[in-house]
Amino acid sequence: MAGGEGLMQPLLIALIRFYQRRISPLTGPSCRFHPTCSHYTLEAIQKYGALKGSWLGARRILRCHPFHPGGYDPVP
Repeated sequence: MAGGEGLMQPLLIALIRFYQRRISPLTGPSCRFHPTCSHYTLEAIQKYGALKGSWLGARRILRCHPFHPGGYDPVP
């Protein structure tokens, strides 16, 4: 991990966990994928680091809409 990457990863993980525990239960299930987009992004950040993991998570979230069939989509 270089420079800010070491500080960014724990911050992003904390933000995702906050969303999963505090915000997501209020909105109800809406993700079309398994694992959910937040779990996918969390796993991607843990596996690939803050930069690539965030990129993979953002791409996944952009695919999560009513016109996409969803389904099983694991982190590569």
